[in-house]
Amino acid sequence: MLKKSCCICIGPRNRATCAPVCCSSGIMLPWVDQLDYYGIFIIRSRVFKISLDHSKKVSIIGRIANEDVVLQLLYSKCLPSLMYGLEACPLVKLDLSSLDFEFNHFFMKLFKTNNLDVVRVCQQYFSFEMLSSLWKKRLALFDDKIFKFR
Repeated sequence: MLKKSCCICIGPRNRATCAPVCCSSGIMLPWVDQLDYYGIFIIRSRVFKISLDHSKKVSIIGRIANEDVVLQLLYSKCLPSLMYGLEACPLVKLDLSSLDFEFNHFFMKLFKTNNLDVVRVCQQYFSFEMLSSLWKKRLALFDDKIFKFR
């Protein structure tokens, strides 16, 4: 259990050297720049911030089968993994643009085109919406659930 434990500093003094944290067993917990919490990578920063670099690797699926199979794989396996927990994270416009760019890049590779208009038509034809708009919908549902409990 302690092998998975670590410390991260978030706040105005995130770059300061922190005192060692010692467990009751005498083991020292390491201070890290990034940690993985259920697939969400939290990074050391002035404010709570996550890294999407690991999540954006949908384009590594490649051309292992025909387009229908790859898109079904994307829809059933990749998107749930990519979007998991993001509605609880504060994403900025740059994060959303980065997600959309990777998503478009995936379609460009799959359909062997550099034309963004062709990509948009393919996304519409296969009923895929941009990840930024999908995130906004999930965020609205998340907010509704949170406010119902108050």
